[in-house]
Parts: sequence; structure tokens; C-alpha cells
Amino acid sequence: MNPGATVAFTTGKLTVQELRDLVAGGQIDTVLVAITDMQGRLQGKRCGARYFLEEVVQHGTEGCNYLLAVDVDMNTVDGYAMSSWESGYGDLLMAPDLDTLRLLPWLDGTALVLCDVQWLDGQPMPASPRQILKAQLDRLAERGLTAYVGTELEFIVFNDTFEQAWSQSYRDLDPANQYNVDYSLLGTSRIEPLLRDIRIAMEGAGLYVESAKGECNLGQQEIAFRYAEALATCDNHSIYKTGAKEIAAKHGKSLTFMAKYDEREGNSCHIHLSFRGPGGEPVLAGDREHGFSLLMEQFIAGQLACLPELTYLLAPNINSYKRFQPGSFAPTAVAWGLDNRTCALRVVGHGQSLRVENRLPGGDVNPYLAVAALIASGLHGIENELELEPLLAGNAYTSDKPHVPTTLREASALFGGSKIAREAFGDDVVDHYLNAARVELDAYDAVVTDWERIRGFERL
Repeated sequence: MNPGATVAFTTGKLTVQELRDLVAGGQIDTVLVAITDMQGRLQGKRCGARYFLEEVVQHGTEGCNYLLAVDVDMNTVDGYAMSSWESGYGDLLMAPDLDTLRLLPWLDGTALVLCDVQWLDGQPMPASPRQILKAQLDRLAERGLTAYVGTELEFIVFNDTFEQAWSQSYRDLDPANQYNVDYSLLGTSRIEPLLRDIRIAMEGAGLYVESAKGECNLGQQEIAFRYAEALATCDNHSIYKTGAKEIAAKHGKSLTFMAKYDEREGNSCHIHLSFRGPGGEPVLAGDREHGFSLLMEQFIAGQLACLPELTYLLAPNINSYKRFQPGSFAPTAVAWGLDNRTCALRVVGHGQSLRVENRLPGGDVNPYLAVAALIASGLHGIENELELEPLLAGNAYTSDKPHVPTTLREASALFGGSKIAREAFGDDVVDHYLNAARVELDAYDAVVTDWERIRGFERL
């Protein structure tokens, strides 16, 4: 093994040559070749390491194009232009992005690479979440700007295994904490073996762990990672969600990132975003009011103007909208404030650390789509030189500010009718994800829920 391979074990990230050395030494035998689907999940294949090095590195590998045209249950559904029974459900190409090649310490002898999704002729597939984000990053680059992003994911841990939780229809589960452990060191110590294993494993996969803390709901936790360039953060986000579930399973526990598991506090995914200029210099701070630059004012103004129309990309599921309750630390008002957690947009930091935190997304968000929406919104404000409204001081929940969409039906209608969305992403992308919303709404509308039975079985 050469010195580079030894370094790879501590940094997590791998070059192809380092992978070759680890394979030759018998330490790696499997490479996961993954794409991110519409729901933000990793999908793909387990490839033999020798086959990966000899074939996939150069030529990629194929998968059925229904991977970007199914519902959460992997059911084939109609309404997609790119994939259908009529078109024969052909293949797509998974083209490895070798900059993402890394170890997965929680899986024996395993590395992973993320892929860009292409048609078989090498053309990008527009509906791919990673491609949608990269298109917005290209728009930023034309202005000499680079986006830096941090995502803050919350999850709830249960002492039940995933198999037990499934068998119980996810009812009557045993949370890992029996009381609110927000910032509690005692409460989080009870599941520190799991939290520590997640943190160490993620460091070994090349992520930069900042901290872990308890949250408000029973068994709720957050592990925070250092910000990075937007694409790297979204890649890491998807790897972390999958890895955390796999590590929890090894501990005989389960965890969920769903936006609203019960009537208590939901799982959020606050997204922090800032821009840097051509030389890497911060560009949001300046000598205007609140220490803002003109670019910062226009950026926030664009976020506010676009938030209702692009909420669907931040809150993509029926369940997402259950979070938006007054006094829940999830936003209800389209408003911005300085370090104000009641607003949808919370401005934090100062000088070089000045950034905007969007508090709308939940733990179920697809990070690529959400960050693409935030960048498109910011560019809308910058390109149209929008003027920033006064900040909101006080309680946004009781303000007269416009309300964020309250249902998937409302949000998807706004998205479908949005000229801003169609100009930023293209009709094919908007129509593709509109169909995904229709599929979810049709499925939900056809279900008889426990709530209906309890209210109506005897008493109606």
C-alpha cells in the first residue's frame, strides 16, 4: 500500500489509484455505484471492486430509467415523459463522479461513488436532482459566484429495530429518550454509543463533523456537519442519511428523518447558504444597513419573492406541511429577521460568516432540489434588482406576513403556475416534478386513515 492509501483511511476520500491499492491489498472488495433519486435517496448497484476499476470508471453502468419516475414505494406510475411502459422503460447511464469516491467505514470492505445521471448517449438527464442543482450552480458561476451550503438534519431515534417498527406499522414505538433532551448532555449520553458511531463513521467517509445535540421531541437528535461547496454538501447529506440508518440498524435501533412523525416537534433541515466571489471572498457582507451588501439585500428579497412558488421543492411530501404550526420552531410566515427563529428566513453571522438560514425544509427534503430552489430564488432577486423589505422584529407567527403554503396541493399548484420556476428549471423539470406531486396526492386521497376510523367507526 502506498502512502496515499494510508492517508485515505484517515480522510475518507479516495483517488482511483488509492482505491486500486486498497483492492490489491484485499481491504476493499465492493464499490457502491449510486445516484440520488427524486426522493433524495441513494439508489444503485453493488459492484465488484475489480469490475468497477476495469469497466465502470471508464464507461459507467446502466440502470432502469424508472429510477427517476417511481413513487416512494418504487411503484411504476404514469404521467412521466422520460420513462413509461410505452417507451419500454429503457436504461439510464450512471456516470461516476470520481471526486466523490470514498470509503464507507460502516460497511466492511466497501467504497462508494456518486454518479451523474445521463442518457445512454451521454447527454445529461434534466430530471436528475444532481443535474438540476448543477444547472443552477452553472448560472451562479456565470456571475463569478460560488455557493456554500450547510444542512442541519434532525432525526428521531427509537429502541425498536426497523423490522419491528415495520411490523407495528410504525405505531407505539419506544423513543430513545422519554423527555425533551434539547441541549441535554445527560439525555444524549444515553444513546451516545449510536451517536458516536455515526460521527466517527461519517468522518471516515470524508464528512466534517461539527457537533451532536439533543432536540425537543422524544428521542430527537441532530448531528451537524461543516459547510462546504453546495454540491459537496448535498452529496454528503444524502450519504449521511443512508449511513445513519444503516448504523442505527447495526445497533438494533431505528431512526426517522420524516418531517412530522407525531404531534410533537417535527424534524427540520435548516439550510444555510452564502455566496463567495471569484477569489473566494465573501460577497454578502457590506457597508449597507445591517452590515449587508447590495447583493445580500437582493438575495434575501429574491428568497422572499419566490418562497411560496418554490416551496414544493423545499417541502416535497404530504407530511412535510404538518410541520408548519405556530410556535413549533417551524416557520409559517414568509418573512425575514436577524437571528429570529420565528421567520422563514433567519439571517445569522456577521462579516465573513454572514449567511441566510432557510428554516422551511424538513428532514424529508431532497437537498439537491432545495438548494437549487434557493439559488434560483437568489438569482431572481439579483437579476431583477429586487428591493429588500424591512426586517420583521418580534413574533412572525402572529404577524400579518403572507403564510407559507399549507398543503402539498397548494404548493404544487403554485409551483406548476410559476413563471419563475419554468424559467429557472425548464418546463420538462417542472412538469416532471408536478407529476410526482400528483402521484402522491392521488395515493393519499385514496387512503382511509386511522384518524378517520377512530372518529367515524362508531360515532358517525
